[in-house]
Amino acid sequence: MTPLRQRMLDELQRRNYSPATTRAYVLAIKQFAEYFHKSPEQLGGDEIRQFELHLFKEKKLAPGTVEGRMSALRFLYKKVLKRRDIAYDDLIFPKVPRKLPVVLSPEEITQMIEAAPNRLHRTILMVLYATGIRRTEASLLKVSDIDSERMVIHVHQGKGSRDRDVPMTPKLLEALREYFRWKRPKVYLFPSTEGHRGVEQPLSDHTIWYICSEAAKRAGIKKTVGAHTIRHYAGFRTIPGSASSDRRSSRQYWGSSIPARAVTRHSLVTGS
Repeated sequence: MTPLRQRMLDELQRRNYSPATTRAYVLAIKQFAEYFHKSPEQLGGDEIRQFELHLFKEKKLAPGTVEGRMSALRFLYKKVLKRRDIAYDDLIFPKVPRKLPVVLSPEEITQMIEAAPNRLHRTILMVLYATGIRRTEASLLKVSDIDSERMVIHVHQGKGSRDRDVPMTPKLLEALREYFRWKRPKVYLFPSTEGHRGVEQPLSDHTIWYICSEAAKRAGIKKTVGAHTIRHYAGFRTIPGSASSDRRSSRQYWGSSIPARAVTRHSLVTGS
């Protein structure tokens, strides 16, 4: 590891940036250095502008993705290297168009869940849909986060490094129990496999994105669908096959949050 990379990691850790943000920033700086075949310490404003144009013109990246790369460069040059010769005008964020989210109908959600090729994929889709949690939050869920007594799922260190509780329906709890009896996860609710990260590690958030995308394709849905698409729709909290199909808002339907209580693996199966 180079001294510069270590300095950047130290600064990110001092500010308690999330692991996902840390990985994204390190990757962005690596791509910047590889593009010019030089250390970022030897580069300046002209190279930053060239790199940003490269991301748009040659890599064809979306404005939001380019903004993430520029955030990483701004952090490097302003917070780590403290380069006064580089102005903020050299580190501009592109204007990101505001678009309406892709919305799925209840029928499309049902089709996606039914099109899932196995119980793991089907359960992941149901968790995303029923709770509205993010894909990274879903990937890091542990068996002990399922509180069958209080009917909540505890999300640890979600966006903004916040813990929170999300309610779950009896329909979802039933699906989780069926999944548990089938998969028998030990620590993480959705563990990886031996050929990838190992069964003691969770599925990656990218795998969950892929599961959502593939389910949409298998269901014949032409829209661009990812985990966040389901999150947009999940505000209705209408599980296919449940009685809660009146599309009331999440606040009206769920009420206030419920304190979480840690439970054992046994309680996920038995409810005791």
